[in-house]
Amino acid sequence: MKKNKLILLIIFLGVFCFVVFESVKYENNIFFQPKIEEDIVKEEIFIEEEEQIITLIAVGDISYSRGVERVVKRQNDLYYPFLKVRDYLSKSDILFGNLETTITEGRQILDNEMVFRSNPGTEIVLKDIGFSVLSLANNHIPDFGQKGIMDTINYLDSVGILYVGAGENIDRANSPVYIESGNKIFSFLAYNDSDVVPSRYEASENKGGTAFLRIDKMQEAVSLAKENSDFVIVSMHSGVEYVFEPNKNQVNFARAAIDAGADLVIGHHPHVVQTMERYKDKYIFYSLGNFIFDQSWSEKTKEGLIVKIFFQENDVLKIEFLPVVSEKLAQPRPANSNEAKRILDRLQYDIQEEVDSYGNLVYFISNI
Repeated sequence: MKKNKLILLIIFLGVFCFVVFESVKYENNIFFQPKIEEDIVKEEIFIEEEEQIITLIAVGDISYSRGVERVVKRQNDLYYPFLKVRDYLSKSDILFGNLETTITEGRQILDNEMVFRSNPGTEIVLKDIGFSVLSLANNHIPDFGQKGIMDTINYLDSVGILYVGAGENIDRANSPVYIESGNKIFSFLAYNDSDVVPSRYEASENKGGTAFLRIDKMQEAVSLAKENSDFVIVSMHSGVEYVFEPNKNQVNFARAAIDAGADLVIGHHPHVVQTMERYKDKYIFYSLGNFIFDQSWSEKTKEGLIVKIFFQENDVLKIEFLPVVSEKLAQPRPANSNEAKRILDRLQYDIQEEVDSYGNLVYFISNI
């Protein structure tokens, strides 16, 4: 009997020790293990978010009017102007340009006319290409009056493309628009120089139009945008056409925008690529030249610049350039090395070249 009790005691102690041992092992190797793995996952997510890179591509003037309309009709392909750059444009999180035309129904525009009209359907092409936001602050959006302005806005609204720099009244024309990409919010503003348009092109309280280059209004708008976004991009439609250097209006306004808190200034209107400037560690591109446009009468008006800006955390990590040259009146293609050098020399900046991961020969700023 005693022997049986001893055996039972030994068995009980063995089971007890086994349970205690397994419990400790479970606690050390299982119970706490998910917590360790969770911490690692959280750390990896934090690192991934911290290192996230967001890209913005900006292009020059876009119009499907006059000669561009003829080429597109002849080719029977609305996407024809973008065929040689579409892949590059698709490799961006945000795509921005200057829409230098109304989108409204009407008659054909002849080559010698200085009013621009693009057919409805243009907005669908721009959306499919990937445009996120377009500047309407230029000297051709009001070419067909209030109807042309509102038609353009409505067509862009219908496909979900944001617009900036024009609107049904002065408040809307001067208001920022916001785009969230990744873990950052980008705001956009755009302004039209009164030197290049009649005064009636400016929006008012009860009339549609464009936002004018008025520094006080710009400062208020940039301040508002800065409060509600991580990066503020200002576009300006200013300068002397076909001149390689910016004028005083461009320089003063662009620098005032940076002083007010803008992170980047992008210029249009001269129809040629102009110089760039680094001002208070921010970048100003005074003119990106033509993009989709019908000015084939000189080399300089066939040249344009696609700029790709890489944002990381609160800084610009890198700036990449793809110079382009238009062929067949309306189709930009990547420039060859000689053409690219001629275009990039105009920026007056130290630029290097490389082949990107998609096989494109691109150029970049090395001393950011």
